[in-house]
Amino acid sequence: MSEDPVKVALLGHGTVGSEVDRLLHVQAGDLAARVGKPVRLAGIAVRRPNRHPDVPADLLTADAAALVASNVDVVVEVIGGIEPSRTLLLDALRAGKSVVTANKALLAEHAAELFAAADESGADLYFEAAVAGAIPLLRPLRESLAGDRISRVMGIVNGTTNFILSAMDETGSGYAEALEEASRLGYAEADPTADVDGYDAASKAAILASLAFHTRVTAADVYREGISAVTTADVAAARVLGRTIKLLAICERVTDPDGTESVAVRVHPAMIPRSHPLAGVGGAFNAVFVEADAAGQLMFYGRGAGGAPTASAVLGDLVAVARNRVAGGRGPRESAYAALPIRPIDRASTRYHVSLDVADRAGVLSAVASVFAEHDVSIAAVRQEGRGADASLVIVTHSAADAALRSTVDKLAGLPVVREVVSVMRVEGEEL
Repeated sequence: MSEDPVKVALLGHGTVGSEVDRLLHVQAGDLAARVGKPVRLAGIAVRRPNRHPDVPADLLTADAAALVASNVDVVVEVIGGIEPSRTLLLDALRAGKSVVTANKALLAEHAAELFAAADESGADLYFEAAVAGAIPLLRPLRESLAGDRISRVMGIVNGTTNFILSAMDETGSGYAEALEEASRLGYAEADPTADVDGYDAASKAAILASLAFHTRVTAADVYREGISAVTTADVAAARVLGRTIKLLAICERVTDPDGTESVAVRVHPAMIPRSHPLAGVGGAFNAVFVEADAAGQLMFYGRGAGGAPTASAVLGDLVAVARNRVAGGRGPRESAYAALPIRPIDRASTRYHVSLDVADRAGVLSAVASVFAEHDVSIAAVRQEGRGADASLVIVTHSAADAALRSTVDKLAGLPVVREVVSVMRVEGEEL
């Protein structure tokens, strides 16, 4: 084995970066055997070096750009955010240095630019840790299933929201209470907006769709709804119907009757049957359900966040790119040849669960049903409960275009017999 090491620049030394640093030292012997050369840290870029007394001072620097420009072979980025990460990684790739990143927001916005830089110089760009933490998911989509045709990817890709919704389902707690508990246990950030409003999941959905359908998809292409409007009443209604509520990332290849294909990507809370494989995914865990023509149905499950799980995925990528450098090979490039158009949410096919407060008198159900018929939306199930002069009416639809379903709900809200549209929730994971 050559003793000339593969030199690594580590950008960031927070929760994930410190675990990457630790694993590089603890597993140094094994990593060298797997790569064919020692893998060594050449430097660690942080904003405030004096706040990392546990790291040898000669490794620390506040000048990330200088570290990237130095004589290193691989740049590992675990800073997050768009800048300065984008500039640093573009500089590394253009200089022919391999890049390993866990930055889903950057990839969801600027993947095409990063891949172009990698292609121009022949460098590798790996990003397994950007989606679902330790779960081996992106590499199967990118490599193992490269010979198959993927039709759908649906999953739970945000641990914070899954913890909150699981707590609401299991304990009956409200959204605010469940979020407070998630914060106390460290599952939610001080500012949980990116998680609870669906931004994090939307970035991951863009990456999944890009890989699955060989089409460039950005976060802006993803329809997004968060979970802050999910109520205890929604959770209870789902339970009555044998369902549970999850924040889902749904990526679909859609074929119209004339054969035209497009890609629909959306993130929103949805009711799914308790019999569905994703329904049993609790706490802060992630799981992704993949449907492909030849492989059939596959499910990937595990810890989707945290220092050690994410560092595991980073190290896996680091071994891969280091091997390529030692052997003189290259990893997979961007595959965007399909260039399918993005299908807007209005044309996405889904089902609705609609809960209404209505007047408890004759003709109400007929008036409500006529609105659904007017918009060509078929009703799959109806449940009605009387409460004196008022009644609760719950309707579950068959599949229809989302625009037709939303127009139906808007029209229902204006009916004299409808006191209030209490909640609207999409239904996924079953066909009726």
